[in-house]
Amino acid sequence: MIGIIARKEALELLRDGRFRWGAVLVAGLLIISLFAGWQHYREVEASHTAATEATWERWLGQGEKNPHSAAHYGVYAFKPVTPLSLVDQGVNTYTGVFTWLEAHNQNPFEYRPAQDGPALGRFGQLTASTVLQLLVPLLIVLLGFASISGEREAGTLRVLLASGVRRGPLAFGKAAGLALGLSALAIPAAGVGALVLLLSTDLDEPISTLRVAILGGSYLLYFAAILGITLAVSAWARSSRVALVTLLGFWIVNALVSPRIATDVARALHPLPTAETFRTAINDDLRNGIDGHTPQDTRQTALRDSVLAAYGAKSLEELPVNYAGISLQAGEEYANRVYDRRFGELSGRMLRQESVHRTIGLLMPMLAMRSASMGLSGTDVFHHEHFVRAAEEHRRLIQRVMNGDVEKNSRFGQTYFAGADVWAQVPTFSYDAPPLAAVTRNQSRSFLILGAWALLSTLAFLIGVQRVAPE
Repeated sequence: MIGIIARKEALELLRDGRFRWGAVLVAGLLIISLFAGWQHYREVEASHTAATEATWERWLGQGEKNPHSAAHYGVYAFKPVTPLSLVDQGVNTYTGVFTWLEAHNQNPFEYRPAQDGPALGRFGQLTASTVLQLLVPLLIVLLGFASISGEREAGTLRVLLASGVRRGPLAFGKAAGLALGLSALAIPAAGVGALVLLLSTDLDEPISTLRVAILGGSYLLYFAAILGITLAVSAWARSSRVALVTLLGFWIVNALVSPRIATDVARALHPLPTAETFRTAINDDLRNGIDGHTPQDTRQTALRDSVLAAYGAKSLEELPVNYAGISLQAGEEYANRVYDRRFGELSGRMLRQESVHRTIGLLMPMLAMRSASMGLSGTDVFHHEHFVRAAEEHRRLIQRVMNGDVEKNSRFGQTYFAGADVWAQVPTFSYDAPPLAAVTRNQSRSFLILGAWALLSTLAFLIGVQRVAPE
């Protein structure tokens, strides 16, 4: 009986002009967005590769100079783009593309594309995630709002129940029929998406394939939740008109209102400092000490006395090593403590803001889906902060190599220059993204919320079908 009802519903859906036009429009936008994302990914990947090679050649070819000057000369670190960013660009347009790794300073990331566009342009970006999270649910609402209420209004529900059709098979048949009809949209789109991913990267590695599978499964849970909500409202509503108005209101709140509310709530609960306030706090810590009672001069005097005592020397000129290198590295180590404290606080607030977004997903499923999509695409705050830490570790490595060379190969007060052999001691910057296990742990709450929405909406639909009265 379920199969018969599902086949009948799917055939009616496929014959419906609204579905054909809606499916063509949504599928077309999805395909266009995938190829646009693929083109953007390839362009950004190529530009980042070229820029990385150029900055490394620039570092090796900087000529002879003092290693500390070379440390100030620095290199650039470019955040890699992930293949799945063609599906969901996440926070990449807001967090920046590259950072400058120089002595003494942990610099913020530069070039945020969102800053160069209007506010409406930020909302109107056509990406596959936008189509999947906003337009596919709208299509489900428009196609399914009259599934039960329409049968009751037309009088066919009474006939079905009188002919011996039980409410349970009727409910599952209705849901399966809509799902089969929507698969006519989903299957070709998934095929195009797989083709685009194959053009972008090698998916032979099981972890890459598993990541794509988990992302696809998350979207299926999201669509199942929207489908369950649509059918539940159709079963509980007094008329198709009431069902449509209710579902359109839900779609507006879910897709348009809730992201803004979540952002405002996250900012209110975990506000971020302004750039000026943040930099002032860092400068105060560097100048006066993290505890506020150990000025920079006091720290330098204590360091000098301890080094002289350790080598049994009476002056800096008597040291068998260059005190300048020791002092520079000590300053870097202390600055690292300051940066770890201040940037750690900033990172913690950003991650807590992201957690607020996921928690509010208990109220609206799109927030949980958006978080899971960005996380699995490698474009969320978690991935950005992971790269920030890796880039900062490389900056600190550069300083250790440069200051170590000054300490070991020169003497205090001497004019010292080094060349390409010293610059080559710095390894090229390589970055490994977080493993999939860490990503799934970070997004476990989003998966649970999506599963809960799918389950509870299905239960609401089944209860609604059991209580619906034929007219």
